[in-house]
Amino acid sequence: MNAMTDNLNQRGLLRFITAGSVDDGKSTLIGRLLFDSKGIFADQLAAVSRAKHKRTVGDTIDLSLLTDGLEAEREQGITIDVAYRYFATPKRKFIIADTPGHEQYTRNMVTGASTADAVIILVDVSKVKLGDDGSVQLLTQTKRHSTIAKLLQIEHVIVAVNKMDLVNYDRSVYERIVAAYGEFAQSLGLKDVTAIPLSALAGDNVVDGSSKMPWYEGPTLIELLESLSVYDESHTAPFRFPVQLVARHNGHEANDFRGYMGRIESGKVSVGDKLVVQPSGHAATVKDIVTFDGSLQSAVAGQSITLVLNEYVDVSRGDVLSSAEQPATLLKQVEADVCWMSDEPLDLRRKYWLKHGTRQTAAKVSGVDSILDVNTQQRHDAEGLKLNDIARIRLSVQQPLAADAYADIRATGAFILIDEVTHQTVAAGMIRLDQ
Repeated sequence: MNAMTDNLNQRGLLRFITAGSVDDGKSTLIGRLLFDSKGIFADQLAAVSRAKHKRTVGDTIDLSLLTDGLEAEREQGITIDVAYRYFATPKRKFIIADTPGHEQYTRNMVTGASTADAVIILVDVSKVKLGDDGSVQLLTQTKRHSTIAKLLQIEHVIVAVNKMDLVNYDRSVYERIVAAYGEFAQSLGLKDVTAIPLSALAGDNVVDGSSKMPWYEGPTLIELLESLSVYDESHTAPFRFPVQLVARHNGHEANDFRGYMGRIESGKVSVGDKLVVQPSGHAATVKDIVTFDGSLQSAVAGQSITLVLNEYVDVSRGDVLSSAEQPATLLKQVEADVCWMSDEPLDLRRKYWLKHGTRQTAAKVSGVDSILDVNTQQRHDAEGLKLNDIARIRLSVQQPLAADAYADIRATGAFILIDEVTHQTVAAGMIRLDQ
């Protein structure tokens, strides 16, 4: 038992999402993964078998219902919300996010992708237009989701060419689609791209191999997911610690305690390390690292701790404790790539709340530099933003942000914009530091 646990820890948890257009088979694929890998319970299977909104003929189990949990989803036969599922094989643990395919739910895909290590982009062979002249026309949603995967720095991209049973497992159809996607991926700058021909409905190349595609000699989908490396760059990045809470107890001054609670977002910290409080710039030295189980000599990214400092400095929620040698960049003018997530278009006259780490500050969009055309990858001038637009914008913030480029450190490079009237999240952004 201990050997298996150690092996799982070495492999690490893999978070991945499925993305694609409507009815590409995303929910069915996840259902097949769970079903064939024994990742569902008997009562779940029984409930799905009795479901009234089945999309299969006869007694065949509708595996898509394992993730389409909302009644509205089952009635319409589409996914409209992000569904998270956990399962494990003897080699690894997984968290899957099943995201909607409708263009109007692109914002849900951004939500699911923000913490993902890998993305499975489904391509439905029956929807791809194959010209007699050899041309291949990929769906706009395929390009949109690939663009978002690139923007969000998702490490691994798996192209699942689904419903191969509908084209009689034709190798030439598969190879034409893969070649067309490869050209598009190259124009995007995607590096780690792997393609797999499969049928989620029939189970070909999902967990088990396929006798119907002897020409394919690569791994099945589950074998590929089990083998993906998850290199967490946050451990080697500079130390970043957004303060969530100042902890102290009242009492005699000799016993006074003041600690700063939060989660290490990147890097590591040890007792004696020199830090800087941002944005104030005050220097500090680590006196103690306190946890529920006692004090530590050092801690790393992902751990929730309380830092005690030698100096009495002014530190509040929203401040960032950073490495003194490699501090974050202080920004009052922010350049960022954003995905607009609101039904209401951008209004340059309005103020928004910007949430960055544990800091929330007033912000104003000072301009839209360009909007990205997901089909051509060209940027165009624009006056404003509407739902699902991907754009490069400029913001002015009331309080300076201790930030990094999203490409370097995700946690301190990401933010959301919140409408100050409705309190709805209107955009997700990724900070750029090109200068």
